[in-house]
Order: sequence, then structure tokens, then C-alpha cells
Amino acid sequence: MSLVEVKNVRKIYRVGKEKIVALNHVTLNIEQGEICCILGTSGSGKSTLLNVMAGLERPTKGDIFIGGINIAKLSEKQLALFRQKNVGFVFQSYNLMPTQTAIENVAMPLMFRGISKKIRTKEAVKMLKAVQLQKRMHHKPTQMSGGQQQRVGIARAFVAKPKIVFADEPTGNLDTHTTKDVMEIMVKMARQYHETLIIVTHDPEIAEYADRIVTLIDGDVRSDQKNVSLIPKDEEEIPQSPPQPSEMPTPEAGGNEHE
Repeated sequence: MSLVEVKNVRKIYRVGKEKIVALNHVTLNIEQGEICCILGTSGSGKSTLLNVMAGLERPTKGDIFIGGINIAKLSEKQLALFRQKNVGFVFQSYNLMPTQTAIENVAMPLMFRGISKKIRTKEAVKMLKAVQLQKRMHHKPTQMSGGQQQRVGIARAFVAKPKIVFADEPTGNLDTHTTKDVMEIMVKMARQYHETLIIVTHDPEIAEYADRIVTLIDGDVRSDQKNVSLIPKDEEEIPQSPPQPSEMPTPEAGGNEHE
């Protein structure tokens, strides 16, 4: 069974009297543990597709199932809870809290889950070691390079063992060498924890790290093909944190209507 099922999704934006079709009846299935790249130029609809799959935007029409739950039918409150328990994000602009240390930034998703400070600090330290930032744990974002900040972002995205990690142009602000390091770390983590990683990019070289490449043009899927990832599945594993609950939580009852 597919972890992510996008069924006949259409997304239309209205600008004055004009209708802009960002997604045009997109259907797509993504398996658990698959590394999938959504590839496209600016304006292709790739970021819109990520946003609707992650529950950040609602589709105009169609359905999006994650673990059998139709997130397009959830209320805003249910969506927020669902993302908190099942989804991690890696952003192009890092999106770190500037007043907090690397440990505090990484531990934040665990705080939202009600995990004690002692345990979340321990898990954050393990993740920062896994991304080779053991010497930067007490540094704030302004004291780190772009590549270091992005590694903090990766540690934060994976620390709660989400079902899916969405990465939106994760290397857009990085140089070539740092890009390679960041992609290798992110893919190895997804392999280690058997998590689904969905990467959105305009860069064909980044797409080569994925098991599968889906190309979008003008809101349509123009190609969907398997790929031999640059990171083999039997690559040496990174240090592993203790297992986390793996069941997909069921949203609270009620509030299933569109808001």
C-alpha cells in the first residue's frame, strides 16, 4: 500500500478575474521508505504539490491520503496535529529560531509532543552528532555557516521519526561542496529510519539522489521514472536513535468538513 496517494488533485489560484491552474488533475502514489524527487522549473507547480501533500494548502479538487487518512478533509486543527505527529520539513531558508541554540532548535518538535526536556535534549544531541555538528551544539544560527544551519534543519526534521520528510529546495542557498554533503546526510537518514523523503527541486543534479523522479511542467506530471540513487541502500548507516512509535495516529473525531 502506498503511504502517499494523490488522487486527481487540482489547485487553482484566483488573481483578480484570472484563474491560474497550478496543478492540473495530478495523480501520484509514493511508497513508504521511497525517496522521491518532484522536479520542475519555476512555475511548474512543484512547490504547490509539496504544499498540498504536506497539508499546508488545500487542493481545489481531489484527495490526498497519507497512511489512509484523507488530509484534504481534515479541519485546520486536525491538520496541525497530523503534521506535528507525522511530518518533518527541511526548508531552503533553514527556518531556525535565531535566539535558540542548535540543541534547542532540534529538540523543538519533541517539545510539541510533550516529551520531557531531559529526553528531548538527549535525542537532539544524538541527531546533531549524526549530522556531524557535535562541536556546534550550543551555537546559535548566526554563529554557523549556511551548510551547518541546514544540517541543524535536517536533524530537526528527522528527530521525531516522522513518517514523511518534505524538503523544499533544501540546497538552494548552498555551494556545490556543501550541497553534496547535505544531500548525502539527508538521504542516509531517510534510509536509516526507512522514512519517506520527498524532495522538491529545479536542479537535475539534486534529483539524481532520489529513487524516483517525477517531472512537473505547467501543473502536469510529464514523466515519472525510477532512478538509481547516488546513495546505495546498503550504504553505511549513521548512528541510530531509539525507536519511536510508528503507528499513524488517527485524527480526533469531528471537524472533517472543509473550513
